[in-house]
Amino acid sequence: MTTIDAMDYEFRTARPEDTPAMEALDGSFTTRTIFHVAVTEDGFALQETPVDPPLHKAFPAEDSDADADDGPATAEDPNSRTFVAVGPDGCLAAFAAVSYTPWNRRLAIDDIEVAPAHRSQGLGRALMAHAADFARERGAGHIWLEVTNINAPAIHAYRRMGFTFCGLDTTLYDGTPSSGERALYMSMPCP
Repeated sequence: MTTIDAMDYEFRTARPEDTPAMEALDGSFTTRTIFHVAVTEDGFALQETPVDPPLHKAFPAEDSDADADDGPATAEDPNSRTFVAVGPDGCLAAFAAVSYTPWNRRLAIDDIEVAPAHRSQGLGRALMAHAADFARERGAGHIWLEVTNINAPAIHAYRRMGFTFCGLDTTLYDGTPSSGERALYMSMPCP
């Protein structure tokens, strides 16, 4: 058990029976700012700008990974894990799915979601710590993730955890419900 803000959560590797709760988790967010991306000849620049009214985004089911039907990554795949946080009430509060790629020693955060009622309690940071432990076990040199430029709350959280911007994809979301958004890549050395 891990104690966060006087609430006890169980952190463990996901089990197949966790799949329905993970799929049902509300990963939506509301933000009062977004990161505007300006692409230049020499790279790109980010500027946080306010939005009024606040922007709310819910991720449709079709945005989920294709292999989500296979259930969570478990210990059967030595290079993938899904960690879950289960609240004191026995309900799934958060999860993080990660995968390790040996050729470049990168641990990717494939997905991380915290239910709205459990946000701002340190669950994301605790799940990232479990991911970092797994990264060290696998020999990862760095941890990497992708986030949309409009998810300012997540970007701020990742920065507080030690992630820095390392790249941009202006076309990743083209042809999807997220068309017009920009994919920002962030990384940090494996602690």
